[in-house]
Amino acid sequence: MTAAPAPTVHAGATRRRRRGVAYLAVRLGLLAMILNGLFPALWLLLTSLKSEDELTRIPITYLPEHATLHNYLDVFQQNPFARFLLNSAVVSVVATLVCVLFAALAGYALARLHLRGRRAILTAIVMTSMFPALVMLVPLYRLFVGVEVPGLSPLAHYLHAMGWGFMPSSVSTPNLLNTYWALIIPYVALSLPITTLILTSFFQLIPEDLEAAATVDGASRLGALFRVVAPLSAPGMVTAGIIAFVNSWNEFLLALTFNTAMTMRTVPVGITLYQGQFAFPWAVISAAITIGIVPLVLLILFFQQRIISGLTAGGVKG
Repeated sequence: MTAAPAPTVHAGATRRRRRGVAYLAVRLGLLAMILNGLFPALWLLLTSLKSEDELTRIPITYLPEHATLHNYLDVFQQNPFARFLLNSAVVSVVATLVCVLFAALAGYALARLHLRGRRAILTAIVMTSMFPALVMLVPLYRLFVGVEVPGLSPLAHYLHAMGWGFMPSSVSTPNLLNTYWALIIPYVALSLPITTLILTSFFQLIPEDLEAAATVDGASRLGALFRVVAPLSAPGMVTAGIIAFVNSWNEFLLALTFNTAMTMRTVPVGITLYQGQFAFPWAVISAAITIGIVPLVLLILFFQQRIISGLTAGGVKG
C-alpha cells in the first residue's frame, strides 16, 4: 500500500501559513518603524499650526481646531530668520563643495595609488571620524582669534558693508570670528573622514581599464578622475555631499561659539533666540524648526534614489 499524501499537503500548508505570518509581522514592524520616525515631524507640523491657547488646553487636541499660519509670520518678524537661512545655506553649500572635492582627491589616492600603509590610513580616518566637535572647540577658537587677516581691499570693504560674512567681522579686530570661514573650515574637517571613506569604496568599484583608456587619449590622473571616475561615481558623490550638507546644516555648538553676531547666526542657533526668560513659545519654535528642516527634506527626497544606491553599494576593500 502507498502512503497517503495528506501529511505532506498539511506540512506544506503549515509552512505557507508560517511564512505568511512572518511576512505580516515584518510588514507590521516596518510600519511601526515608519510611524515612529514620522510622528515627531508630523507632531511638529501640527504644533506649528496651533495657537498658544490651544497648546495649553486640557485635554490635549491632536489636530488643530483652527489652523493658523500666524506662527510662521512671527518667525520672520521676531528675528531675522531669513538671514539665518541664508547663513546656513552659504556655510553648508561651500563646506559641502570643498569637502567633496578634498574627499574625491583623497579617496582616489587611496583607491588607485596603492599606497604603503593604506590600511593604517583608513583606520586613522575611521578613528578621526569618531572625534566629537567639542574636542575642536577650544583649539579652533584660539586659532581663529589669533589669525591676522591682512588689510581689506575695496571689494572686501564693500562686501563687509553689505553684511556678507566671508570678510572679517571688524576691521579693528581682523580675525576669523563672525565670518563664514569660522564655520566652513571645521565643518569640512568634521565631514571629510566619512565622505572620504564613501568615495574610496565607490572609486574601487570603477574598472581601472576605463582610466587606462582615458590616459591613452592624453588625460592626466586628475583628468581621468574628474572626467571618468567622478561621473561614474555619481551616487557616491551625491551621498557624500548630502551627508556633509546635513552635518553642516544641523551643527550647533561651533556655530554658537564662533559666530555670536546676530547677522551671522545659523538656523540651529537662531531658533534658540525665540525662547524668553519666562516664556517658551512652542508654536513659534515649532514653526521655525519646520522651516529649518524643509530644505533637508526636499534635498533628500530629490536625491532619494542616489542616496539609497550610494549607501548600499560596496564597502571599503582591503
